[in-house]
This record gives sequence, structure tokens and C-alpha cells, in this order.
Amino acid sequence: MVSASNQQGALPVNAGQHAVESTGDLGAVAHLEHVKRRYWGRYVASAVIVVLLGYIALAFAHGQIEWRYVGRFLTARSILVGLGNTIVMTVLAMALGIALGVITAIMRLSTNPVLQAVAQGYVWLFRGTPVILQLLLWFNLALVFPTLGIPGLFTVRTVDVMTPFLAALLGLGINQGAYTSEVVRAGLLSVDTGQYEAAKSIGMARLHALRRIILPQAMRVIVPPIGNELVGMVKLTSLASVIQYAEMLHNAQNIYYANARVIELLMVAGIWYLAVVTVLSFVQSRVERHYARGAGRASGRQ
Repeated sequence: MVSASNQQGALPVNAGQHAVESTGDLGAVAHLEHVKRRYWGRYVASAVIVVLLGYIALAFAHGQIEWRYVGRFLTARSILVGLGNTIVMTVLAMALGIALGVITAIMRLSTNPVLQAVAQGYVWLFRGTPVILQLLLWFNLALVFPTLGIPGLFTVRTVDVMTPFLAALLGLGINQGAYTSEVVRAGLLSVDTGQYEAAKSIGMARLHALRRIILPQAMRVIVPPIGNELVGMVKLTSLASVIQYAEMLHNAQNIYYANARVIELLMVAGIWYLAVVTVLSFVQSRVERHYARGAGRASGRQ
């Protein structure tokens, strides 16, 4: 028994030697020189980018650009009026697009095959054709329908009704509705089906449940893409210049047609577009943070 206990408590003869060798190895490793890895691909890419940026800067510096005209026309009345028209068209077209998108998304999720077919056809048609083509079709609608109205009650000439403003609003808003419907549908599908069943179990109608329970939960999925669509709509309004809507790019073109300061006026328009998009991007980030915080609290309670 004594010998057995002595054997169990005894250390191997070479254990101390291994410990000394390990300590020596650690000391040798500690004295090794640390060599940083060199990323030559990154260095070359960075150098190429710097050279290209420098070349672009030199081109603008030595180009035929009168910078004083940029500052002069930045606050020109025609440019500011165009900026206001751009903002108005953005807000109205997005409002129309969101309204149509919500209605179309609900139709897509309906059990009625007719509603589903109409919604799918709408999305297919307006997502499958260019926006500029749709704008031109709306603007030239009088060639297909010379008059609008109800026979026997009232009729108006289409050319008198379909102004550049209305044609731009319908073209941009209806096109936006097709894209927004997919965003809203994805948000509605992200809500657990148990929420629908719970609303149905307490006697809620389908539309009432959508408004009070489903849509509020889907907003955290819907809001970020809608914010991106809003930013895109600001720039998309420039296409309305082809139908003579007096938005910012159209007014800038009218000015440089008269004074031949093409680059200067285009830079003025670009500065204002960047300013509006920057403000909207900041607002979008705040709204996204708000809904993300709400989602975090909800997951924490679960």
C-alpha cells in the first residue's frame, strides 16, 4: 500500500527537464523579431486610386470651368424654383407610390385569384418598362384618348388635363408603386403567422388586423428599403425634364442653353442633389435606429 501511494505521488523523472525546455522555448520565442505582413495588392490599389483622383482634380482645375458661375447660380431664382419643384414631386410621387404599393401588396396576399392576377400584372408591367418610357406615354396620352370624362355628363380634352406636372406625378408615382408593393409584401411576410391567427381568434377583421397589428410589426422591415427608394426618387425626378416639367435639372438646362455654361450649371444641380440626399439619408438613419431600438426591446422581452 505504501509503495503504491509513493508511485502515485511520484513525478516522472524527466518532467523537470521538459519544464525547463518549455521555459527556454518560450524565452526564445519572446526574443523573435515580429515582422508585419505586407499587403502589396492593397498598396498598389491605393496608389492607383490616388493617382486617378489626382488626375481628376487636375482636370477640373485646368478645365474650362468658371467657378465663380457655380457660386453665382447656386442661389439663382430659377434653380431654387426647380429645387422646390423637385422636392414637391418627390413627396407627392412617393406618397402615391406608397399608397399603391400597400394596396397592391395586400392584393398579392389575398386569397382572391382575380386580385392576385391584377396585382401581379401591375407589378410585371410597370417594373418591366423604363420609367422614361412611361413618362412619355403619360405625356402623350392625348394621342390615344383625345378626351377624358363620362359621356353625357362631362368631358375634357386630355391635352388640357395632362400637364407636365400631372404626367410626371403619374409616371413616377405609379412606377414607384410597383417597387414599393414588393417591399411591403416582404415586410408583411416577415411577420409571424401566429399574429394573424391571434388577431383572428379575438374576432378582428383582416383589414383591421393589418392596420393595428401586422403593419406596425412589419415597419422595421419596410422602412429601410422605403428610405432608399425615397433617396432614389429625388434623383429620378430629373427624368421629368424630358416632358418639360420645371424641376431642377430642366431649369439648369434652360440656363446653360442661354449662357453656354454647361459644366457650371450641371455642377450646381449636382450640389443641390447631394445636399437633399444627404439630409434625407440622415433622417433615414434616425428612423431606422428608432425601429431597430423597438425591435431590440421586443426581442429582449421574449
